Amino acid sequence: MSELFDAVRVGTEIQRRLGIRTSRDEPLARFTTMRVGGPADLYAAPVNPFELRGLVRLARGREVPYTLLGRGSNVVIADAGVRGLLIHVRAQGYEIADGRLVADAGLPMAKAAMVTAEAGLSGLEFGLAIPGNVGGAVWANAGAHDSDVAAILESALILEADGTQASLAPEALGLAYRESRFRHASPERPAEVIVAATFRLVPDDPAAIRARLDEIRRWRQAHQPLGTPSAGSVFRNPTEGPSAGALIDGCGLKGLRIGGAVVSGKHANWILNDRRGSAADIRALGELVRATVARERGVVLAFEIVFLGDWSAWREEPA
Repeated sequence: MSELFDAVRVGTEIQRRLGIRTSRDEPLARFTTMRVGGPADLYAAPVNPFELRGLVRLARGREVPYTLLGRGSNVVIADAGVRGLLIHVRAQGYEIADGRLVADAGLPMAKAAMVTAEAGLSGLEFGLAIPGNVGGAVWANAGAHDSDVAAILESALILEADGTQASLAPEALGLAYRESRFRHASPERPAEVIVAATFRLVPDDPAAIRARLDEIRRWRQAHQPLGTPSAGSVFRNPTEGPSAGALIDGCGLKGLRIGGAVVSGKHANWILNDRRGSAADIRALGELVRATVARERGVVLAFEIVFLGDWSAWREEPA
């Protein structure tokens, strides 16, 4: 248990003031697609924007360290877990009107793709291939199939460091390839919290949209190792030259294993947890792949996945 705060006292206050149930030493592996990670000192799951804002404001006001978790699809949580308060964003409300989807941060992108298709609105089809939620997609400017969040985002509702809310246009968010200003919190720029997002879409024939969704499903089944715990693409693609997957494959690293983690034989930029591996296994394998590509191809790959939680005991072994 973290010594930075009294989890019993904070948990009691959250339940009394906000009516949100909390739990201590909550195992987190089941909340991630990689299926690894230790416990959170204190866990709470807000189911609407009001609860999310309340939790963040209370944590900030009490100087309680907090971490946000969405669908856990792009993260590897440390075996030691997460210190402080883990806020598991489960706010999944949405509204479709005037050619727009207004979605809470916790709405899964795949569901966003489906509900807008049913409404005869096109633009979010690529969301079917994004395993995360709306908040995480905006945070990372997620994309697939020749589109991304930046292409359709009209505004993002955020909770600023001072506790106020602001609706920001895309040009204020620093959106680039798998990039946004939200990835760069610092003492000078404390972390902002994405509460909701508005996407601008275009009318289209629902049957045509469904056909595109079916094509995306077929492509994923043919090219991605679905069905085994993973966190999706491990590395960002370089801005020039071969993709990360091609570089890794070119180094002969498919099938490379450390413990329960293995480089996928189907897509070299995926690491699979196929033998109940640890977070340490996955990180060690990722670092080994990265070092090998740098040594053999002269390209330093940047991680797309995020290593979340308490990695203070982590010590990278020399490659």
